[in-house]
Amino acid sequence: SELYREYHDTEWGRPLRGTQALFERVSLEAFQSGLSWLVILRKRDNFRSAFAGFDIDRVARFGEKDIDRLLTDPGIVRNRAKIEATIGNARAIADAGLDLDELLWSFAPVRRARPSDLSKVPATTAESVAMAKELKRRGLRFVGPTTAYALMQATGMVDDHVADCWVPVVS
Repeated sequence: SELYREYHDTEWGRPLRGTQALFERVSLEAFQSGLSWLVILRKRDNFRSAFAGFDIDRVARFGEKDIDRLLTDPGIVRNRAKIEATIGNARAIADAGLDLDELLWSFAPVRRARPSDLSKVPATTAESVAMAKELKRRGLRFVGPTTAYALMQATGMVDDHVADCWVPVVS
């Protein structure tokens, strides 16, 4: 898909910073769980609209009316557990005054060589297990080790572009 190619070529694996931007990615990775990332990419603009641009303070104030609205929105993945987790995650971040950027990037491993092929790309790492454990300790949900590793890949904490990929290595 052209959308997927554009995402790979311009976003995936590029360092992403900022609490709000990372909250969006944590949320979208959670919604992706069990689905194709392409489904999420196709609905990303709708997610942004439905979740107030992933403004943490606004999402933290969502209530039952918002949950009902989201459950009827065909532009997003209508999964009650994931919707409630996103709202709960916003509340956990807001209530703790959490700097999500600092926290998440603290788990970024030392840069390593790109994998030679996709079979060398792990689903989890010690760092993603530790990140997931810390996020859960802080009250976040839908943030298991596999989701945490996908987040690390997508936001450039790790570079899992294969060795012969044309995308430049980011230092």
